[in-house]
Amino acid sequence: MSHSTKYIFVTGGVISSLGKGISAAAIGALLELRGLSVNFVKLDPYINVDPGTMNPLQHGEVYVTEDGAETDMDLGHYERFTHAQTRQANNCTAGRIYHNVITKERHGDYLGGTVQVIPHITDEIQSFFVKGTQNCDIAIIEVGGTVGDIESLPFLEAIRQFKAKHSRDDVINIHVTLVPYIKTADEMKTKPSQHSVAALREIGIQPDILLCRGERDLPNDIRKKLALFCNVREDCIFGAKDMPSIYMMPTYFHEQGLDERITELLKIWSREPDTTQWEHICDIIKNPKNEVDIALVGKYVKLKESYKSLIEALNHGGYANDARVKLHYIDSEELESLSDDELADTLKPMNGILVPGGFGVRGTEGKIRAIQFAREHKIPLFGICLGMQMALVEYARHVCGWNDANSSEFVPDSLHPVIHLLDAQKNIENKGGTMRLGAYLCKLSDNTHVREIYGKREISERHRHRYEVNNDLRPALEAAGITFSGTSADGSLVEIFELNDHPWFICTQFHPEYQSKPTAAHPLFASFIAAAIHQK
Repeated sequence: MSHSTKYIFVTGGVISSLGKGISAAAIGALLELRGLSVNFVKLDPYINVDPGTMNPLQHGEVYVTEDGAETDMDLGHYERFTHAQTRQANNCTAGRIYHNVITKERHGDYLGGTVQVIPHITDEIQSFFVKGTQNCDIAIIEVGGTVGDIESLPFLEAIRQFKAKHSRDDVINIHVTLVPYIKTADEMKTKPSQHSVAALREIGIQPDILLCRGERDLPNDIRKKLALFCNVREDCIFGAKDMPSIYMMPTYFHEQGLDERITELLKIWSREPDTTQWEHICDIIKNPKNEVDIALVGKYVKLKESYKSLIEALNHGGYANDARVKLHYIDSEELESLSDDELADTLKPMNGILVPGGFGVRGTEGKIRAIQFAREHKIPLFGICLGMQMALVEYARHVCGWNDANSSEFVPDSLHPVIHLLDAQKNIENKGGTMRLGAYLCKLSDNTHVREIYGKREISERHRHRYEVNNDLRPALEAAGITFSGTSADGSLVEIFELNDHPWFICTQFHPEYQSKPTAAHPLFASFIAAAIHQK
């Protein structure tokens, strides 16, 4: 361990989805404003090696890092709130830990010794988060799941061991817990938090700070009671109230003095943070000058977490235009059975339509209908990944007149496969981590809309897809009016296409949402929302 690195462990109790990831990210943002460098690791107790093959409806979105790792969506929060650039080393699952240990055992690294959870698994966990957070002042390690879960035990034991080995000033534990308000009794209850802290202490971990999630601010009498029963200093117990926006958390925590308490416990001297940028975002959220209606036409809309980075990037585009983005989640599968009039009733009130990525044929014809409507009615249209591919299929069918046009992913024997598999992808058997993943360079053509939006010739954006635009059909599509305005560095792969006879019609093979921040909206999202406002 680098002597300069200090560690903050964030755990959660009572229930999952308490906001550990947002809390960790907001703390990171405040510590950065104090002039400290931060990095993060998310430890996930499930057995999958990574979330890449998991259904978005079960797990939420898969976040893709610059180096092409398919990771937990909390890494997206870390990157949006701070300047930390996450990678493969910042997300670790139990599956990866066991895979590493078993590989070493098969290799003979343990010299015939019995391989056990303690010390081999717990050592591997510690090794992972130390390596993943080198060269920073503060490492924030978040443990997924809930204290008391059987699968979390090795991770919590690793934390206990780690803290025992290091100085008190180098490691602190922050526990996020639930303080529910019971309406019928008209009071807040501390018992769930008491039980959660008791479970943590049984493992041998005493929290230094409690973050109490609930509907309301934490009254002093509740704080006193929690301090007494949880053995935590009263001035180390903070509220984590439900807020209208996650971007209000840094200023909310700062007003309570959370960042000051953390630096005091870790014995770090740092400057007072300037939270002006975050306060400005809070002002826009509370009192926006504009409001726009944006349709998100996707197949995973039943779990909004499936589109987490997209939703946040649209909000960021709103902040850049002093606007509130009202999102309308439209199930693309349901669009397929609507009459033309019903489709018009659904989509005409929208100021912009975004068609996101996805996998599989389900709902694709609905996406195509939404894209055709946007193109013909001059509504700003943003297509991303599969959304871009379906936009090309739509144009091929209805403008080029290739009625059978499709992706070879869905119709392998189509005579006009405008989207197809490259030869390199045809023989792949394993599903995990075998797509075009991570950051790739893209060249922008002069005198195009995207060149004007980005203001530069070369960009780098992140990918997560397997199928590509069919180069054999590119000349015919261009002749029919499509502008392929962005390509790979060698020109062999299409990255962006746009339509010139439309107010705003841009489709990207990559996922620009991964690089957007509340304090610095991605240029495409800022431009898309500006066009939507202009459309009103």
